[in-house]
Amino acid sequence: MKNWIIRKIEKKDNQAVAGLIRAVFDELNIPKVGTAYADAYLDLMFEEYNKPKSVYFVVENNGRIIGGAGMAPLENEAETICELQKMYFLPEARGLGIGSQMMEKCLQAATDFGFEKCYLETMPFMHDAQKLYKKVGFDYICSPMGNTGHVSCPVWMLKEL
Repeated sequence: MKNWIIRKIEKKDNQAVAGLIRAVFDELNIPKVGTAYADAYLDLMFEEYNKPKSVYFVVENNGRIIGGAGMAPLENEAETICELQKMYFLPEARGLGIGSQMMEKCLQAATDFGFEKCYLETMPFMHDAQKLYKKVGFDYICSPMGNTGHVSCPVWMLKEL
């Protein structure tokens, strides 16, 4: 795949990003309750990430959104802790190194915002994602942090920035 770029989300991307996330949930049979699928702002991602110390990036290929990931403060935690949020890619965007570049961009944004630690939640069967997280320095932790509302995500990881 050629001609893909990583850029900040724009308001016009809301419908495409929500559709992408829902499509990945359907494809991988991820629970819809207690996960990002049920987040009230899923259809308003631009607005949600247009807040202090928050950013959401999309991967665009020939005008089509094929992936995304974001950073935001971790709710009900120390203000020095952020969360990697909603990192999903369509099948055509996987295995090309795009995830690594997206991760680099998100972690740089977290550092620029002044965060000291980054938290994430994922599903046990998302082995490729966990491999990427471990590669960039995330470690498994034994219990959830903050209040994400994602009670169906039983794998928790943390990275020192």
